[in-house]
Amino acid sequence: MPYRHGHYFVGFVLLVILAGFWASYWSAIGNVPLAFHVHAISSSAWLLLLIVQSVAIHRRSNAFHKQMGLASFALFPFLILGFMMIIDVSAQRMASAENEFILHNGPSFGIGMVIAISAYLTLFYQALKNRRNVKLHAGYMLATPLILFESPFSRVIDQFMPWMNVIGSDGPQAVQDTIVISDGMAIIFAMTLYFMDRKHGMPWLVASFFMGLQAVVMWNVPFMPGLDGWFVAYAQIPQGVTFTAGVAAGALAGWYGWRAGSSRAKPATAAARA
Repeated sequence: MPYRHGHYFVGFVLLVILAGFWASYWSAIGNVPLAFHVHAISSSAWLLLLIVQSVAIHRRSNAFHKQMGLASFALFPFLILGFMMIIDVSAQRMASAENEFILHNGPSFGIGMVIAISAYLTLFYQALKNRRNVKLHAGYMLATPLILFESPFSRVIDQFMPWMNVIGSDGPQAVQDTIVISDGMAIIFAMTLYFMDRKHGMPWLVASFFMGLQAVVMWNVPFMPGLDGWFVAYAQIPQGVTFTAGVAAGALAGWYGWRAGSSRAKPATAAARA
């Protein structure tokens, strides 16, 4: 089976999340908005699912691996819902002009989250579409934690390793520096895996594309006039509409990915019978 150490990589991302969000979430867990809880629970559950699936398949527990795969159909829309709720929190804070930090970075966070959601939808769809190709399926699933990596690790840089910010922007823009650096590190990791097996390396190219797009766009958004108005306008959309859209997008990615994988298997089955 490919990526026999994949669960250790996912576990490392979990540790980074614990460290990066310790000050803003874990140590203040009783005083944060509901959106943060939904995002934390869904993202952590997704990573735990990947760990369990990786361990199961490498222990030849194929049936249990498939059962956990079915569970992903319920968990994935919940994961996307968590992202949508975080976008809403950022938009509401932007609309209320909460502080200078959110006024500068709010639109960037919102657009960055949209790119992250697009990455997740793409990777999950492709994982299901290619579920009969073990290397591609595993690659697409294991690439999803990379999309999560920049958020906690940028906080790790800011809190514990400020010397890593070699860009050195002033004020609120400094957080965008740490995001670029975190995405850059994840891209290097992904491209290393790609060059180790280019035949089955497409998942890492796809992840690298989204991370590169996220890094470039997020860093430049604060300097693009007019986007703050659009983000404030987003805050006026009823939560029921945006949250339903997120859940629906997650469910549709799973549905269409599964159907695409099934349709690809039919010609091969027909050929075998002939």
